[in-house]
Amino acid sequence: MANEKQVLGVLCSGRGTDLQSIIDAVARGEVHATIGVVLADKPEAYALERARKAGIPAVCVNRKEYEDREQFEKALIEELAQAGVTLVVLAGFMRILTPYFVRAYAGRIMNIHPALLPSFPGAHAHRDVLAYGVKVSGCTIHFVDEGTDSGPIIAQAAVPVLDGDTEETLGARVLKEEHRLYPQVIEWYCEGRLQVEGRKVCVLPKKSY
Repeated sequence: MANEKQVLGVLCSGRGTDLQSIIDAVARGEVHATIGVVLADKPEAYALERARKAGIPAVCVNRKEYEDREQFEKALIEELAQAGVTLVVLAGFMRILTPYFVRAYAGRIMNIHPALLPSFPGAHAHRDVLAYGVKVSGCTIHFVDEGTDSGPIIAQAAVPVLDGDTEETLGARVLKEEHRLYPQVIEWYCEGRLQVEGRKVCVLPKKSY
């Protein structure tokens, strides 16, 4: 897979700033992949507009239009398959994927989480970080398994938690690292440099040709 150009399918729920960092990195030639499709679960997600502005197919698979999670995920998988997606990238996708979806793309789904896993999983990481009083937070990129924020960790970046931080100020600091790190990790995947051994992910040296 490493020698073939990867086709990314990016799943979003909101503003799509992580998506934008990937779009920009592909445009700069820093990520050697194409974005085959951007999917959002809400019609108001601005990520769809970001994709359209970049000439990338953008589809809303509205969760409210499906009876249950399986039908919703079948629709997601159908869109990904039609686009020839080889790597699923979760970029602010605020739904937990079921084992049904995860098995369809086993080992080929990445997520970014705005805290240093395994600490502070779930949807309210910044709130939980501030409530606990830790001095360091950050972001984690991991492969997705059948648990919640529990898959093998690929990379992390740390930021300080400052006195007087709010969820917004801490979130902005973490987001800056997300935008730097996510494209880099996707490129490692494209280069075939990620080797998973149980819970450990090794980043292999870059091949010289």
